[in-house]
Amino acid sequence: MTTNGLSQQVDVYNEWKNRLRDEIGNYKSWLGSNNLASDDMIHRLKRGLDVLKNDHLTIAFVGEYSRGKTELINALIFSEYGQRMLPSQAGRTTMCPTELFYDHDRNACYLRLLPIETRMQSRSITEFKEDAGVWTEIAIDTSNPEALSESLLQVASTRSATIPEARALGFDESMLEKDKDDNQKVIIPMWRHALISLDNPLLKKGLNILDTPGLNALGSEPELTINMIPKAQAVIFLLSADTGVTASDMAIWNEYIDMDDADHRAGRFAVMNKIDVLWDDIQGETHTARSIERVREDTAHKLGLETGDVIPLSAKQGLIARIRNDDLLLRKSAITKLEKLISQRILSQKESLLHGAFVADIQDMLSSSQSILEGRLAELKGQYEEQCHSELNPDELHAFAERTHQEHDGHYRQLLTLKSSRRLMQSQGEILQQLASEENFNALVADTRRNLQESWSTLGMKRAMDQFFGGLDKLIDAVCIEAQLADKMVEAIYERFRKDPRMAHLHPKPFSLKRERQAMRELKDKAKKFKRNPKLIMTEQTLLIKRFFSSFVQQARQIHMKVLDEARRWPDEALLPLMQYTLEQKKALENQVAELKSLASNSRTAREQQEALKAMIDRVGASIEEAARIEKRLCRVPVSQNARTIKLAN
Repeated sequence: MTTNGLSQQVDVYNEWKNRLRDEIGNYKSWLGSNNLASDDMIHRLKRGLDVLKNDHLTIAFVGEYSRGKTELINALIFSEYGQRMLPSQAGRTTMCPTELFYDHDRNACYLRLLPIETRMQSRSITEFKEDAGVWTEIAIDTSNPEALSESLLQVASTRSATIPEARALGFDESMLEKDKDDNQKVIIPMWRHALISLDNPLLKKGLNILDTPGLNALGSEPELTINMIPKAQAVIFLLSADTGVTASDMAIWNEYIDMDDADHRAGRFAVMNKIDVLWDDIQGETHTARSIERVREDTAHKLGLETGDVIPLSAKQGLIARIRNDDLLLRKSAITKLEKLISQRILSQKESLLHGAFVADIQDMLSSSQSILEGRLAELKGQYEEQCHSELNPDELHAFAERTHQEHDGHYRQLLTLKSSRRLMQSQGEILQQLASEENFNALVADTRRNLQESWSTLGMKRAMDQFFGGLDKLIDAVCIEAQLADKMVEAIYERFRKDPRMAHLHPKPFSLKRERQAMRELKDKAKKFKRNPKLIMTEQTLLIKRFFSSFVQQARQIHMKVLDEARRWPDEALLPLMQYTLEQKKALENQVAELKSLASNSRTAREQQEALKAMIDRVGASIEEAARIEKRLCRVPVSQNARTIKLAN
């Protein structure tokens, strides 16, 4: 892979997304040209475009201090600047979790820093992201590498704090460095979280990087381990080749990465960094290769990974090679192997997930549109065959137009019935939304806060936490019970319409909270681990409440909002397949009636009328063929799977 090989692969991924975006646009134009568009369908297409627009790939770099996480990010992202951008010298450099991305909404480059003192509040980092006034923001200039590097040094800033203050902020003082100027104080990070928006090709194309601190910082920021790392599509775990898997490495792997309830659908991989310390010019490359392979196999065994998922490399030498344009050193550093893994495993998996997430929905719409026009085409062909074997006269065309008009009226009446049924669905939806209302959730939160504050023991606080999750279960149960009644109502409506064989393929989209239920179960499992932590007994009550709210309650709120979103979505979409089919039938018949009446009323010869009817058939046939082409392009295998033939240097 060349110096910008990873960028090339991200380019391929974005080209594929752009093709999907183009095909949605083509389908929208096709609907318009065939007079089949509706507000509901345009809304669904817009939702698909929003999925593509907001799509991003988050890779979390996790590991103990001094494993080279930040140096690896420098080598992958910042080598074009000719120097290190993020601080990655020896020692503890990344003192706060750092997110690298590009802010398309603001179209600006900046560094935003959240003061460590915000830990004294019960608000989460996610909530703070909505409050720009809390952050310290520094504008950065990507055209000036020296100034950019100087600005980014802020993420490693520290300050002195008393031990009681450090404890109040959630730190374990035994894992903090002493202030060399005052033994009664310790060194803590100045910032709680950093957001870096950069005009970088990879970041602009949807790649997000999460750079995390070491074990102590991970343990003191529950939201990072409960929410951010588990939600990353891929995790790259950094180890040092000269030490192998240490006890603290295993603690991070077992506690924060190797979890069944994490997303990580694009994979978990280990990077065995600093292989250059194993390079041995005296014993030769063969001996070095064997030493590296032994450490690699041992690492894979301890972490329960396939050997191929452990990548030995030297981030430092890779960065130097990129800066010096040294191809020999670049190959020796083996950093291109990680880039190959990202492109072949992580990006392709992300494509498959995105493809399955929304292409099937567009396919259903296309299939329904095609089936309607195919029915119109069959009727037109039948009429054309009749006319070709008999003397064409305007009365027959008028009769055909009248039959078509009657069929149109039937669909119009069906549409009125469906609109009435939809109003009934909206009434049912209001009941669901009331059950899942923010007011109900906020009342539960208020009760939980009061119960926690009034608890006089750790046991009492654990009981209050359990009551919070029990209350959430009851809330979701109530929504699900009402949703089952609503789904039965919808199924009865579909059953009536399925008496028409042409509508037998239509099925409702049920009200489903399966994913939200699973997310809640996973959150409860994390809460159980949180409650079992021996440090809980020693944690001051106010700090414990803040941690519980900033992590678990905030995460539960996000899940609850998805329940509420489903309650809002369902009334509009439960009958959408029926509505779409009936409306498209009505519009297609309107077009056909108009053309047939025009054909019958014009004073043309029999041959001219037959040719005009044939032209109608050709137009409908061409529309069906164009829809088939759009569907075929939509269903095309994601391009990165085809791009595997691109030669990637090892």
